[in-house]
Amino acid sequence: MSYFQTKSDESFGFKEIVYEKGDWVARVTINRPYNYNAYSTLALEELATAFRDASFDDQVAVIVFTGTGTRAFCTGGDVKEYEANYTQVPRDYWKYMGLFKAYIESIVNSGKPVIARLNGMAVGGGNESQLACDLSVIAEHAYIAQVGTNVGSVACGGSTQWLPITVGDRRAREILMLNEHIPAYQALEWGLVNRVAPSVTKDGEFIEHASPEQIKKGQKEQDGYAINLSKLDEEVDKLVQKLVNKFPECTRYTKQNVNFWKDFAWHQTVGHARDWLSIHYTSWEPLEGMQAFVEKRPANYVKLRELAAAGKSSEFMWGPYSQTCSGCGAKGIPAEFSYCGACGATL
Repeated sequence: MSYFQTKSDESFGFKEIVYEKGDWVARVTINRPYNYNAYSTLALEELATAFRDASFDDQVAVIVFTGTGTRAFCTGGDVKEYEANYTQVPRDYWKYMGLFKAYIESIVNSGKPVIARLNGMAVGGGNESQLACDLSVIAEHAYIAQVGTNVGSVACGGSTQWLPITVGDRRAREILMLNEHIPAYQALEWGLVNRVAPSVTKDGEFIEHASPEQIKKGQKEQDGYAINLSKLDEEVDKLVQKLVNKFPECTRYTKQNVNFWKDFAWHQTVGHARDWLSIHYTSWEPLEGMQAFVEKRPANYVKLRELAAAGKSSEFMWGPYSQTCSGCGAKGIPAEFSYCGACGATL
């Protein structure tokens, strides 16, 4: 009997993920469809726990990672949580990144092949999550995208490290800097995924290479169109069965060796990224970007450029903390304040 006794899938009491084991497969599902399967702080802890259990369980040969529903595989971190918590207490983002790092490494270091079942969009940290996996199958209606430079963050939780070795330098820069949607077949051509599965139906019949308009109708269930994930499951199950019928020790060591460049890029940068992101949360960019996202308005990117061009501060909302009140002696008052926040005197 193994010293490392694993638990039954029902015994964990997870709140934000679904975890199932059986027939040599562990299935890990982010269960936050109301937030497009964006992971919360709690979800990261639960995901890492599930992947660790699957890694240690000798009755698991393959891990399938997916999201609930048809709209999203995962859309990364919960921006509303970021805006409410981490822009207010930036040092806590360093702690959060510790949980995220443990989650990503629980996939990369699992010793088992992990298949990303992309049931919907994989955006931001969702793309980083599927890049951490070994194989990826995408439903035709889904897409991949990064959003960091749109919302005041940097995709250095896997994408800046792994996109260059996955799709090449130029394509990586395009994905990271332009933040445009990469449709399923383009993702296949670029090497972001291994398979595309038809998922749009018209009157119950699958459509190959559905148009953007047909995809929209399928998602809205209009004019007889719908989204059906049965072909996605067929493609995933084909890969599962092929992987089950391989030697486990050779598979584990193959994964470890293929991980060389992924591990190298990750461990050279993630500690620095963790610190930089937490410090960056004290600046104006994430505050404006995430508030704009929460308020459902365009972010004012050009304003920050205009301030910098005019010689003003684009880092601090009210300028650097450079004034001292002659009345009460208070220091560190923002440069653009006209009155002292401590005593009210005119500056």
